[in-house]
Amino acid sequence: MTTYYAPPGGLPPQSALMTQRAVFTPAYAFIPKGCFSDIVTSALPGWTNTRLWLIARPMSGFSETFSQYVMEVGPGGGSTAPEPESGAEGVIFMTEGEIWLSIDGKEHDLGPGGYAYLPAGCVWQVRNARSAPARFHWVRKLYEAAPGVPAPEAFVTNEQNIAPNAMPETQGKWATTRFVEPDDLRHDMHVNIVTFQPGGLIPFEETHVMEHGLYVLEGKAVYKLNQDWVEVEAGDFMWLRAFCPQACYAAGPGRFRYLLYKDVNRHAKLRGTGAFGR
Repeated sequence: MTTYYAPPGGLPPQSALMTQRAVFTPAYAFIPKGCFSDIVTSALPGWTNTRLWLIARPMSGFSETFSQYVMEVGPGGGSTAPEPESGAEGVIFMTEGEIWLSIDGKEHDLGPGGYAYLPAGCVWQVRNARSAPARFHWVRKLYEAAPGVPAPEAFVTNEQNIAPNAMPETQGKWATTRFVEPDDLRHDMHVNIVTFQPGGLIPFEETHVMEHGLYVLEGKAVYKLNQDWVEVEAGDFMWLRAFCPQACYAAGPGRFRYLLYKDVNRHAKLRGTGAFGR
């Protein structure tokens, strides 16, 4: 059975130990699930009966390419104008409950495992018409157009309808559920699901230009973040800057899964924001 961890909120008791697992470094940040308390939620203009945990945003020394929200929309809540940023694309991934989603007039019902790609410039709305809260991830990025490449179109699916792609020579212990094909140059970001069966691992330190956001949906593992091995579990979030070494070992007892963001398929900028040239 597929399950997805969603933060319940609340506050730790006054008797709880202050020391937790949170880490912030120049190479990576680690936000454990215990940080998802009521006192760090936000509200958004244009949204009703909604709160969120903002776990990544562009800022000096942190995320450069994306923002990520963990959304909680109560019964009757939602928005008729959710995206205020011109040129922003987005991905919604459902973890709990159900929402009604309209994209350019086409209506969809999304439940757990539901995935929606929202291209820049589309008109979309979302509403929770159920009696229980709906929880989902909302990943946002400014779309970077490429000469001669058409912009991508909206689509809606569910991860249960997509067969994971196993990494070669891993006996299926390491697989990726891809919602967009890697060679589809229309897309400048991927939001995938990575699954490790017990005993699965990344047997080398990945060191690459893609920035990452990783939210653990299920299970536990140890993750190599720069020079540190960090124990991670469902509900934890990791941000990795470009070229941060990374590896993973999933010992079990169950499978280990995370939602993965990365920026892809575009030239490195030599001028302007994020570059040294002028």
